[in-house]
Amino acid sequence: MAGPRVVIIGAGVVGAALADEISARGWTEVTVVDQGPLPATGGSSSHAPGLVFQTNPSKTMTELARYTVEKFCSLEVDGEPCFLQVGGLEVATGPERLAELHRRHGWITAWGIEARLLTPDECVEQHPLVNRDRVLGGLLVPTDGLAKAVLAVEAQIRRATGRGVRFLARHEVLDVRHDEGRVTGVLTDQGEIPADIVVCCAGIWGPKIARMAGMNLPLTPLAHQLAWTGPVPALAGQTEEAVRPILRHQDADLYYRDRFDGLGIGYYGHRPMPVCADDILSVDEAEDMPSVLKFTEEDFEDAWTETKSLLPATREAKVEEGINGLFSFTTDGYPLLGESPDVKGFWVAEAVWVTHSAGVGRAVAEWLVDGHCSSFDLHECDVNRFEPHQLSPEYVLARDCQNFVEVYDILHPLQPSGKPRPIRTSPFYARQQEHGAFFLEANGWERPQWYEANAPLAEGRDIPAPNDWAARYWSPVVGAEAQVTREKVALYDMTALKRLEVSGPGAGGFLERLVTGKVAKSVGSVTYTLLLDHDGGIRSDITVARLAPDRFQVGANGNLDLDWFTRHLPADGTVQVRDITAGTCCIGLWGPLAREVLQPLTDQDFSNDGLKYFRARHAHIGSVPVTAMRLSYVGELGWELYTTADLGQKLWDTLWAAAEPLGGIVAGRGAFNSLRLEKGYRSFGTDMTYAHDPYEAGVGFAVRLDKGDFIGRNALVRRKADVRRRLSCLTIEDPQAVVMGKEPVYDGDRAVGYVTSAAYGYTVGKGIAYAWLPAELATPGTAVHIGYFDQRIEAVVAEEPLFDPSMSRLRG
Repeated sequence: MAGPRVVIIGAGVVGAALADEISARGWTEVTVVDQGPLPATGGSSSHAPGLVFQTNPSKTMTELARYTVEKFCSLEVDGEPCFLQVGGLEVATGPERLAELHRRHGWITAWGIEARLLTPDECVEQHPLVNRDRVLGGLLVPTDGLAKAVLAVEAQIRRATGRGVRFLARHEVLDVRHDEGRVTGVLTDQGEIPADIVVCCAGIWGPKIARMAGMNLPLTPLAHQLAWTGPVPALAGQTEEAVRPILRHQDADLYYRDRFDGLGIGYYGHRPMPVCADDILSVDEAEDMPSVLKFTEEDFEDAWTETKSLLPATREAKVEEGINGLFSFTTDGYPLLGESPDVKGFWVAEAVWVTHSAGVGRAVAEWLVDGHCSSFDLHECDVNRFEPHQLSPEYVLARDCQNFVEVYDILHPLQPSGKPRPIRTSPFYARQQEHGAFFLEANGWERPQWYEANAPLAEGRDIPAPNDWAARYWSPVVGAEAQVTREKVALYDMTALKRLEVSGPGAGGFLERLVTGKVAKSVGSVTYTLLLDHDGGIRSDITVARLAPDRFQVGANGNLDLDWFTRHLPADGTVQVRDITAGTCCIGLWGPLAREVLQPLTDQDFSNDGLKYFRARHAHIGSVPVTAMRLSYVGELGWELYTTADLGQKLWDTLWAAAEPLGGIVAGRGAFNSLRLEKGYRSFGTDMTYAHDPYEAGVGFAVRLDKGDFIGRNALVRRKADVRRRLSCLTIEDPQAVVMGKEPVYDGDRAVGYVTSAAYGYTVGKGIAYAWLPAELATPGTAVHIGYFDQRIEAVVAEEPLFDPSMSRLRG
């Protein structure tokens, strides 16, 4: 089949990869346009140094890089290879970085790529220019190497051209045509090209092109320094372009690569140098190429000093040339992939470096042709993941520049984001400050992790301190808050949970089509259910409360859920979806004394018979109208209490006045996470993603295959019969051995899985780690080990849930 008419804007390493991948899947009515010459078009691909390090805390990003390596290794142009697989070496010059290399070794091992840790002597064996006295150790990934980006572009252009794809050089895009919410074509300086689908792969020009389709792209081009030395005497006579591993010295924000008898030096340690996409010169105006700015020698001085210390042989060489090359940065460090929410058929594949380019090409090709991506979990990369405030120019510039500064930093999983903060505060914020809240950020919301006012509660309790790394952004107050929640009652701020209202005469049928459970039940019903993609993978887990015959409230996971609902709305206008998060707030009131707090405040019956588990009702708590839902993510009796934002503080004060005399407390996210893991409750995006199905993830109980058709049902029937891995509960006896997530799990010496969520269980008195394991190992009693920095931690597969398996506390 020829497929629809596709125009790809940008013939760099991403556009060329997409053209190759999409044409290989049978779509050949494809035109690729670029304002520059081919194959060196003048964008970032044309000057990129080509270093491909696959190690990344994101499994998806590592898999995108792995595919890029595999594909580029198979490409050549007239006998010249497109990838030099010389390996990748990261070195540590301080103890903190050495520990970080152990953590990075854990990631890459967990994601299934060979890597090994090196002694200082082994580092020098791999890269003889390294100063043995400076390094404490290293991490070697043998399959890393150098991508010849321009050559890879040419190779993929040739393959795509052979299948009928047109490449049009020197075609500047002037406009993206669209009509009635659908793309119709691309206007260039040489005429208009009709299109059913337009994919923007314009790189540093991405924001400018996306704006033509009414899309705000949170991307900033930033200049990054790259210098080339003249001949290094120690490399004299080297006739091969590269023989030593590519080298990263992240303690000084530096990387290095061979270039015959000289070296390339990349530097991230200088000041951020953002550039507006509209200000980038055209191909004809640029002295060299548009993506190359003048080298600022003063910004490179520290880099050169440090280079001569780490690589003493460079003292006999000089920096002979350099550039400030433009690359794309985003607010969270991930690519921007997917379709515009407003203009159907307009897609983006942006903020993609050479490292991930071929993987992204494959992912987007699958997404376009099949309607979903089967090879990669793209929830971190979907361009529609952002909240509205995350698209503001101030936010985008600040966070993009921060990501540039932190690109090589050692970042803790809980490390707070930088400016601008605070952005979103719940109506309880002032009261939380009075209680000494330690805030972390969640989707822009200031969310308490614990409260210093509860510090006296920790005295005399058995609250073991975790290891040094896990103890960052932790306090013994976390343990006290968790225990008091189980003993008495606590108030939790749940406002950061996204809330959607689905209404209209067609709302019930609409939701039934999208979710795995039965939700069009009696008014007052609350259902835990799943959203699936067409391949049966989990897109989200949500709660759906029927508050009226034609109105439902959905507890969602983020903006991608809103985007999914919106894309599936019926054209007849019988259903409306509205994000009500900003105008509402929520308090979780949970614990064995929750009913004693709540019942005296209302004339409604909140007894067990009066409002059963997973039921909802409208009520007044004091003078505050609320929607009360009897459910609990911490595994205790209680309710989620929703009201409007203007009444939030009054609700807090009313509940607090009733709870405090009973020994109740306010509690934070640290305690919440410990309690939910004791109950085995999954977290979407961490424990399960698009890559997993309900039966693997242990949420098959939320699927009703007998209810009729829903998105993903047919694929799920096929997957149910072939479960090869399972999300499993592991327990750890050593109280200090608290892991953080993403660590490898070993069966003997064989890495077999990886940790998702982890915390200490202050009720059960054990460390808890959920992990993906092969089905044959997911049997209670199976002993495994978790790789944590340079340790192997003993763990055992346990029956779940660890706490209250009879559910008596929730249903009492």
